[in-house]
Amino acid sequence: MPLKGIPKVLTPEILHALSSMGHGDEIVLADAHFPASSVARSSTCGTLEIRADGCDSLPYLLESILKFFPLEECIEEPVFLMDRSDLDKANNLQVKIWKEFDKILELSQGKKIKTKNVERFEFYEQAKKAYVIIQTGDTAQYGNIILKKGLVMD
Repeated sequence: MPLKGIPKVLTPEILHALSSMGHGDEIVLADAHFPASSVARSSTCGTLEIRADGCDSLPYLLESILKFFPLEECIEEPVFLMDRSDLDKANNLQVKIWKEFDKILELSQGKKIKTKNVERFEFYEQAKKAYVIIQTGDTAQYGNIILKKGLVMD
């Protein structure tokens, strides 16, 4: 049964993962193309995999999570994006979803948040160390983002 004020995209599994994460833990929000199952299985720290195939909007999931999820403030770049391939860089491919991510991050935090672009295979390695990978049905190119959890100071 839904709860008041909780976006429907935040399933009980997702809410449990968010509340179980500790300071410095990372969460991966992944597009439909991301190899979530194989990355989670090859993790040495027991990375959880949550399927959210019915969620076709990574920006909406990000916005919903950031209502409850504090970003790490002790590092310069608490957010990581999967970088474009060399071919896509050479072709000057513009990644539309990154602009949406930037807007959502800034609105949720009240300031510009620096992000770090990470090469695809390095991103996979970092994802293996995450607490959880949430795989969506969003098919946007390069729609993969890692968030590092900060502290709630209330």
